[in-house]
Amino acid sequence: MASRGGDTAAGPSGLAPMRDWLLLGGAVSASAVVLWNASGQPLVAAGFVGGVAAIGAAIRLFLRPAQAESSPEFALPDWSVTNAAIEQSNDGIAITDRAGRLVCANALMSNWFGLSAVPPRLPLDREAVDALEAATRAAWRDGTATAEPLVSSNGTWRAEVRRAGRGEDFLIWRFMPVATQDLVAEIVGQIGGKLGRALAREGIQAAVVSPEGIVLSANPAFVQRATGNGSADVVGADFVSFLASDETERVYYAREGRKGASIRLVHLPVADPDGVANVDPARTTSLFLLIDEQGSVGEVRAGLPQIEALLARLPLGLAMTDRDGRFLFANAAFLRAAGHDDTIPPPYPSDLVIKEDKGALSDAVRRYAQGIPMAGDVAVRLRATPEEPVSLSLAGVRGLGEGAVLLSLKDSSEETRLKREIAQATKMQAVGQLAGGVAHDFNNVLTAIIGYCDLMLMRHTPGDSDYDDIQQVKANSNRAASLTRQLLAFSRQQTLRPQVLQLPDVVAEVSALLKRLIGEKITLEVTHDRDLGFVRADPTQLEQVLLNLVVNARDAINDKLAAPGAKGSGVVKLMTRRVTAADVRSMKSEILPIGDYTALIVEDNGHGIKPGQIGKIFEPFFTTKEKGKGTGLGLSTVYGIVKQSGGFIFAESEVDRFTRFSIYLPVHVPDAAEIAHARRPAHEAKREWAGGGRVLLVEDEDTVRAVAERALTRQGYEVTTAADGEEGLEAIGRDGDFDLVVSDVVMPTMDGPAMAREIRALRPSMPFLFMSGYAEEQLRREIDIPNMHFLAKPFSVQQICEAVEQVLRAR
Repeated sequence: MASRGGDTAAGPSGLAPMRDWLLLGGAVSASAVVLWNASGQPLVAAGFVGGVAAIGAAIRLFLRPAQAESSPEFALPDWSVTNAAIEQSNDGIAITDRAGRLVCANALMSNWFGLSAVPPRLPLDREAVDALEAATRAAWRDGTATAEPLVSSNGTWRAEVRRAGRGEDFLIWRFMPVATQDLVAEIVGQIGGKLGRALAREGIQAAVVSPEGIVLSANPAFVQRATGNGSADVVGADFVSFLASDETERVYYAREGRKGASIRLVHLPVADPDGVANVDPARTTSLFLLIDEQGSVGEVRAGLPQIEALLARLPLGLAMTDRDGRFLFANAAFLRAAGHDDTIPPPYPSDLVIKEDKGALSDAVRRYAQGIPMAGDVAVRLRATPEEPVSLSLAGVRGLGEGAVLLSLKDSSEETRLKREIAQATKMQAVGQLAGGVAHDFNNVLTAIIGYCDLMLMRHTPGDSDYDDIQQVKANSNRAASLTRQLLAFSRQQTLRPQVLQLPDVVAEVSALLKRLIGEKITLEVTHDRDLGFVRADPTQLEQVLLNLVVNARDAINDKLAAPGAKGSGVVKLMTRRVTAADVRSMKSEILPIGDYTALIVEDNGHGIKPGQIGKIFEPFFTTKEKGKGTGLGLSTVYGIVKQSGGFIFAESEVDRFTRFSIYLPVHVPDAAEIAHARRPAHEAKREWAGGGRVLLVEDEDTVRAVAERALTRQGYEVTTAADGEEGLEAIGRDGDFDLVVSDVVMPTMDGPAMAREIRALRPSMPFLFMSGYAEEQLRREIDIPNMHFLAKPFSVQQICEAVEQVLRAR
């Protein structure tokens, strides 16, 4: 039955069994025979059989079942397999979906960032998290992205993120640790290890010395020569204690004395050649190579290939030439510092410098190669960076075969930059002193003009023929006074009236004016942070700062919109921000001291400032505007006001995108007296003055003295005048019964502060009202006495009368 069953199942058609086919064939054959006998025609019988066969074939084709088409099936994702695969990596790997959920991660991710950490929200600093979020957006948009460096207390990483999956619905994160190199530890280990022993075989003694002069590591050759015992421990000993010198400055080992061979010290600072240039030598670990000037003790093989192989491993820029000045070798660090792209040095060191320095460098190399062993530096300009001179150190050596001069290259571009900055600062200081002196003298002239205008206006009423002319003279004098205030602000000698205030209040006071200044086509956006700290500044000067910055922003936006094909609209943003000490620390600024600040930010979307100009914008008389459209004093005035207020200002810009000025003012904590003064009712702050008084007026400018005398006399004061400090002292000596001394600060023979000290010795309670075009704070630093008041020049008749009245009222 098993065999039968197999026959029945055979065949793809699955129709009748074999016996049915035999019965059907027999029936057809019998019918054909009967038809042949009946008709006697064999063709008729054959046609019958063929017809039956065709009909059977058609029926079989029709009844054959269609084969099912196979279709591939995709297996559902098995994340356990993915987990097993990513565990083989040495990097931290994580997979997140489009919703930002963690799909899987390997063990390194958990060890580094914790079990619940999901990229980009990882326990890193703020800048790193921002970089990861930016990389997330870029990966969803572009397919791949990177972010570095990612810093935390546990280390530093570099991240790569890639979009993947059938629907590209997943992000694959790969975090790779960034190893930091400890150059000092590496050099200490090399000199104390195989490299040090290899140097010893060539007769070169080597020691690594800390900035304090303590030996950190030494090779056996140095230990043997310095102590006489090759197995002695010299780590922690004073390096110079092993050395001595004679009157000719030749250096010996102290143990050997003059009987031993003199040695040549080659000093190499251990500093990264690709790092910060010109590290202070006094705070840098040093590698000293000590070479015998008359050959070393013991057998020395002075083969240059060995020396080249040894020095090539050091991360310091070293090269060697023969007596003819040809390069024998140069390590990779030297060629990199010299800006030479090829791994093979040129024939001569002079081939690395510009044409003007070739002769000086060739002469120096020949001099060190043929003279007595010595060392020195020569300043050259490399062909790779012809604008920045560098210092090339040369040392004549002996006992190294063909080697005659050892060269060490260090970058001095930082030193050159600092020199330029110091020269610029000196120039700016001189210009500031000149501007302050001119403004002071000009203020005396303006005081007289404004004062006489006030006196003339007392005799003329509106409608008189001369009234309008006098008003025009006074108005133009006030414009000139505004210019002198700009000069004083630039030179930081302006008189400030600091108050404890909130920056949003200052912005609110000036917002309406700013909207009228920028016009209807530019939008002014104002935003404030919460919990802003108090600042101590002059609100009037802060308003001047805002006016200058917003006017510059308006001009930049209008210039951009006026360009052909320009689109978009102009926006000026005024923002106040709360900046904590932690925020300042994360900024890693070398200029801004760590502390709490309140920041005032002015930003526009104008044409921006070119990178080559942004470092000069605060210089006086420098302007990016067209000729006749800018004085160049606006930003220098802003800088002077901010610095005089104890703040800091920074500028950022990107051409055709934005310009941002950030002003940081230190948070001021008001004391009880300041709070009480702020809360004092207005009617207590001002009371009517009920009497005159005797005033001693000391002023060396005749016109200023005459105006002040007439103004005070008209107010009912009895005024005695003096032309300088000595005359003022004489007036006090004759009749010291004065209620107030009104004096200029800068006077010939005896100035105001010197006279004040002499008068206070005679009249300790005498009040003083000083008049000056210089800053009040500068005066207080020169003379710090109680009951001293200040009146800034230029002043009007009304201002000097009110100032005298306030002082006498307070008394």
